[in-house]
Amino acid sequence: MAFSPSNRKGTINGVIFVAIFAAAATMISELEFVKVLGISPLVIGIVIGIFYANTLHNNTPKEWNGGITFSAKKILRFAIVFYGFRITFQQIAEVGMEGFMVSLIMLSTTFILGTWAGQKLFKMDRDTSMLSASGASVCGAAAVLATEPVLKAEEHKTAIAVSMVVLFGTIAMFLYPLLYNMGIFDMSAKEFGIYVGGTIHEVAQVVAVPASVPNASEEMANSAVIVKMTRVIMIAPMLIILGIYLSYTTKGSGGEVGGVKLVIPWFAVYFIGMAGFNSLGIVPQNIVEIINQIDTFLLTMAMTALGMGTIFAKFRGLGLAPVYTSALMFAWLMVGGYFITKWAVATF
Repeated sequence: MAFSPSNRKGTINGVIFVAIFAAAATMISELEFVKVLGISPLVIGIVIGIFYANTLHNNTPKEWNGGITFSAKKILRFAIVFYGFRITFQQIAEVGMEGFMVSLIMLSTTFILGTWAGQKLFKMDRDTSMLSASGASVCGAAAVLATEPVLKAEEHKTAIAVSMVVLFGTIAMFLYPLLYNMGIFDMSAKEFGIYVGGTIHEVAQVVAVPASVPNASEEMANSAVIVKMTRVIMIAPMLIILGIYLSYTTKGSGGEVGGVKLVIPWFAVYFIGMAGFNSLGIVPQNIVEIINQIDTFLLTMAMTALGMGTIFAKFRGLGLAPVYTSALMFAWLMVGGYFITKWAVATF
């Protein structure tokens, strides 16, 4: 046990060690040029963690590994639950049925496409394929983090998925405003906002895109963020469905299908509950903002800890398969998302 009498001191030291790295990542994310790029402290945290894992890892006391693992597993789930304070059901209702349909269709199709293409077309393993698909289809690095405990995936696979989110999310962040300003995206302000929120990976990147459009309306920015939050809250039912799917498709020790006990990701259920509680408006907004700041730091700790378990030697054999899979999902999000957004707005 991580906090048993014999391991308690090492675990606490490990958690503090991760927290120091996460604090550094948070400070770096506050630099002006980093803010302009829309890079979240979560991404910086995993980069710092990976650097540590491949340089200084052997110089750290082994007793601290329990604290690093605790940060990557337990703190992660706690932080995902409190991520619900970023969302209210009222926000989702504001954007209307068109925003909901775009979120639902893009999430489900992108996840299925990424999972299928990763395994069947590009011969990746199941976990890396699903982690990459969850990051592209839901909300970037946070979605990868939330999916990791359901799959019980290894740290280096999580790092691969996060790196793909960063790469293609950053491309989208610069490409979308450029195409919109050139008139290639024939969309109203609200349509473009729904499109951005329904197809771009990270929340920070979604916020950055309208800010890069000259004279962007408040309607564009609000539509983008609310649709993105709709995608975020859909991670809970997605993870529950994924848990059920895995329980019925994974072979047991005797070779029979369904040999794995159904494990419901309760943290995803609690996440919805927390969003529902936040929707009541009982907690003052200034307190909610403090909770979100603390939650971001805890997510950064979890991401940093995952990075600390990522050794480059484990990447061998994957080649460019993750890039090809993520590129295919990116193409679908950008092209397919455009036509689905136009259809949804015209229909609903």
